This record gives sequence, C-alpha cells and structure tokens, in this order.
Amino acid sequence: MSTEAVSTSSGPDPMLLETTLRTRLPFRAELATVVPLSGDASNRRYYRLELKTGPVSSLILMQLADPEDFKSSEEAMGGTSADVQELAFLNVRRPLDQAGIPVPALYFYDEAAGLLYLQDFGDVTLWYACAEGGTSAVRRYYPAAVDTLVRIHLHLTASKADGCQAFSRSFDVPLLTWEFEHFLEYGVWVRRDKRPMCADHEKRIRDAFSTIAEWMACQPRVFTHRDFHSRNLMVDGDRLGVLDFQDALLGPATYDLASLLRDSYVALDEAFVDEMIDRYITGMRAGLAPDVQARMLLTDRAEFRRLFDFTSIQRNLKAAGRFVYIDRVKGNPKFLADVPRTLGYVRTNLEKYPEFSSLLRHLTPYIPEWQ
Repeated sequence: MSTEAVSTSSGPDPMLLETTLRTRLPFRAELATVVPLSGDASNRRYYRLELKTGPVSSLILMQLADPEDFKSSEEAMGGTSADVQELAFLNVRRPLDQAGIPVPALYFYDEAAGLLYLQDFGDVTLWYACAEGGTSAVRRYYPAAVDTLVRIHLHLTASKADGCQAFSRSFDVPLLTWEFEHFLEYGVWVRRDKRPMCADHEKRIRDAFSTIAEWMACQPRVFTHRDFHSRNLMVDGDRLGVLDFQDALLGPATYDLASLLRDSYVALDEAFVDEMIDRYITGMRAGLAPDVQARMLLTDRAEFRRLFDFTSIQRNLKAAGRFVYIDRVKGNPKFLADVPRTLGYVRTNLEKYPEFSSLLRHLTPYIPEWQ
C-alpha cells in the first residue's frame, strides 16, 4: 500500500474512529489524521490512522466494501462447500500468526461497520525495496522471502489450523482450468475486441492447458498463500511482513514459489532463480520425512524444476488475464504495464520444453507481445 490519494467519498466516520481508538483497542490512542492509501485490486479500502498518543505511531484501517464481505471472495475457489461464517482475512490470519509468520496484528474488528484496525507494516514493499536498492536488495531480501515461504509450507497444516478455510478449498482441475479460461477470455478474446480464435487452435490450446492442470492438481498439496509476491511482502528491517493472504487454499508447493520468483513486478536473474529454488528445496527437505520429500519431487531437482516451470506457465497466464480483467471490468489500468513481462515468462518456459512447441505455435498469433 502506498500513500497515493484515493477517493474518500464513503470513508470511515471520524467520530467512530476516535471513539474506537479510545475504548476498543488493547491500548488507548488519540487520532491525529486519516491518510487514504492506494490499496490492491480488491474492493477494500485502506487508511493509515496517524496517532497522537499510544504505544504505536500509526495503524492501518481496512474498510470492507460491505460488512457482509466475508461471505464471498473475489478469487475463484475450488474444492469447497464449507459454510463461511467468518471473514477470510481473520480466519486465515489466525493460524499464520500462531505459526510465527509475521502477519499484521489485529487490534480490533468492528464487524458492524466493516472496519479492521491492524498493525502498520509501513510503506516499503519488497518490490519497492528492490527497485530502489537493486541487486544488493534482491540478494538481501529474497532469501528471507524464500525462508518465510518454507516456514509457511512446513508449519501450516490442517492439524494445526482447525477451522481454517484454506484447508477446505484447493487448486483442483476445475479451478486451474477456470483460471486458464480466465486468461483466454480476458488475455485473448477481450484484447482482440472479442474476435473468436481459430477452432483448431483453440482446441489444441485447451488440450495443453488441461495437461498442465492435471499434473499440477495431482501433486501433494501444501498451504498456499496464492499471492506470495513482491507487492504483498513488506520490508521492516530484516523481517518481511506478509499481507493479502485471505484467499489461501491448498495447492502444489511450486505455486507460491512461482508467484515469488516469476513475479510480474520484479524480473530476477535466472541464475539467482536457480539459487532460490535450491534454497527452497534445502529448507523443505530439512523439515520433511524422506518419503514426503520424494512425493513432493524434492529429491529430484530436475523434476521439481519442471513442475516449477509448468506452474509458472499457469500462474503467469492467469495473472496476465487478471490484469486485463482489472482494467476492463474494474476500471483500473495500472497493472497493464506488467502484462508484457508476465507473458514473457510464459514464452520463455514454452520455448524450454519441446512438448509445448504446439502450444507456443497455436497461442502466438493471439498474443501481440510474441509477434
């Protein structure tokens, strides 16, 4: 989140904020100013509440689009029929916090008003730190991000997270296929002014997408953050705070890793990507039994890298389609600048594997960046 101005036409009531700060938090505080922040691509709004008194100088206010917002997610979900009774942010935050993952502390949730009073991790995202600090920042913070991911994947389990919604939903074949279709709808059809694809091309593309989805879905599943990338990790000294975890679900270990190392916002050197994959494998193997390591392909680096690349294809195609969706449906074009890099990752991976030569050939006519 940054301090760019946003509309405050339906901002929070200052009187309500002042009363809450005096009476409902674990500490007493006095409001100084309310600063609107630019948030993510969701319907939530964010504000920084700067304080005159109290043990902290500021906190973050999350304003839900609707107090009943917890009943639905803006992301598609798979493998769940659970009756949702709690805000996903709170439900998923709890086991992450219990596992020692640095997520924002919750000071108070005003359920009736749809307002969450949260710990302020500041404005420095991993993306910003690396943009400002260059290679030295990348080499400082990305190992910490990988280590955080290892802790999440090793310590977040259903047995330790009773009632967590993430364990009732998963990246199954229907969900992975839906995300591929999301790309075809917005990344191809909408970008082409709704002109249809060649029927033969479309069939061959969908067949290849199905192969990737089936292989990803049959992998052992871990707790998957789903958006573990540089704009959802906040730099605070040597610690990385983790945000935007409310859409977590179960998925292959390579999904979060691909989100981080094939980030739409940060281009990493290929040798460094290899180094970080090795770091992840080493960290995971240290905490798993040999049979589990083998099932997760952690004992076969070449096969694990192959799964990582296939996952990256799926993840990056979905992201590219999502960026167009956010522009055309939500009227927010700021992610369009990241589409070329995102699709560039896909092309590189398709060129790497001979079995994808047909997919590359049939998809290329519909992607301007590849022509």
